[in-house]
Amino acid sequence: MIIRLSDHFSYGRLMRFVMPTVGMMLVTSIYSIVDGFFVSNVVGKNAFAAVNLVMPYLMAVSAIGFMIGTGGNALVSKILGEGNRDRANRIFSMLIVSVAVAGIILTAVSYIFMPQIVHLLGGTPEISGPAVLYGRVVSLSGTFFMMQNCFESFLVTAEKPKMGLAVSAAAGLMNALLDYTLMVPFKLGILGAAIATLLSQTTGALIPLVYFARKNSSLLRLTKTSLNWHELGQVCLNGSSELLSNLSASIVGMLYNFELMRIAGVDGIAAYGVIMYLNFIFMTFFFGYAIGVAPLVGYNYGAKNNAELGNLYKKSLAVTAAAALAMTLLSVGFALPLSRIFVGYDEKLCALTVHGMRLYSLSFLICGFNIFGSAFFTALGNGGLSALISILRTLVLQVAAILILPLFFGADGIWTALVAAEALTLCVTVFLLQKNKRRYGYA
Repeated sequence: MIIRLSDHFSYGRLMRFVMPTVGMMLVTSIYSIVDGFFVSNVVGKNAFAAVNLVMPYLMAVSAIGFMIGTGGNALVSKILGEGNRDRANRIFSMLIVSVAVAGIILTAVSYIFMPQIVHLLGGTPEISGPAVLYGRVVSLSGTFFMMQNCFESFLVTAEKPKMGLAVSAAAGLMNALLDYTLMVPFKLGILGAAIATLLSQTTGALIPLVYFARKNSSLLRLTKTSLNWHELGQVCLNGSSELLSNLSASIVGMLYNFELMRIAGVDGIAAYGVIMYLNFIFMTFFFGYAIGVAPLVGYNYGAKNNAELGNLYKKSLAVTAAAALAMTLLSVGFALPLSRIFVGYDEKLCALTVHGMRLYSLSFLICGFNIFGSAFFTALGNGGLSALISILRTLVLQVAAILILPLFFGADGIWTALVAAEALTLCVTVFLLQKNKRRYGYA
């Protein structure tokens, strides 16, 4: 059964529409998780720490894809709601070309200056070499990864969320198989992990690129286009919250590494890496739901269907609350067995990881509401409020917590920094959602 953006959404229909996007986000997160698993268990914790050291930078570079994907998704879905399909396709095409050009430039910069980047990230002699090698190889697929991130959003708008899931699943499976093949039988070590990621990310971008370039049954298709600075600027401004969120997460990740290296050494970075991988898994529902519901919000806002907009708003809060409780209970309850998957070979490191994970997991009770609030305002075209929520939770308050809490609580202050930042941000999110109900008609 085809679900249209114009439908009325019960809980069942809403979940059927967003779950492929949640699955897509889960599979996409497998890229780094699978790399981490094989690197840690096959090569060792120093190589594992090297991957974790450079990963925040690689994710920061890909943030442009998220920005244009989410900002463009809001604009394109709104225009589709207004009934102007030709203009929607022209803007969509312009945005894909813009992502490709930006990706080529950033890929070249990353490859050339990777040794200097690793040094600035705090690389030590024991992990700098593997970090540079991994970073350079993975950066070669930077353009494709940015395009894949962008296509993930537009496949939902095109009413093809299941295709997005299938593409991500194929790329994720390819990554896992290549990781094993290149690292175990061929014994390429960290180089094998990097090549596997490069090839899978490239595949994840090329499949939707070919699909949209040809005549298809979706709402979107790549067509002749031209650069419109006003529209591109509007998209970048509206998607700035996602850019800031991803950049901030990368900056904060680097700060975590610096503080943990100072307090706990290489083990601290390795433990943080495991927690981040597990965090990817549990956070995918919140991010996937936010991406999945955004076109529905944008479409109904463009169509001035306030009743359905309010329906989506109320149901989204209820779904987020249920997911928050479930994710917190699962992450705390399964912290030990999940940590053993990555670092079960080192008892001390495993214990450190479990302790950190259980404290860090308390943030899942809160973060879903902040993620939804930011995405909701992006879908309504208010990039300013969306950016405010994102920058508070991912940068300003979290940086302050990372710098202040360890002075009083040591390493525990680092693990609980995100909890404090999310709790303070939630106060702002609730205020903004209540204040703007009548303005946008979701009251």
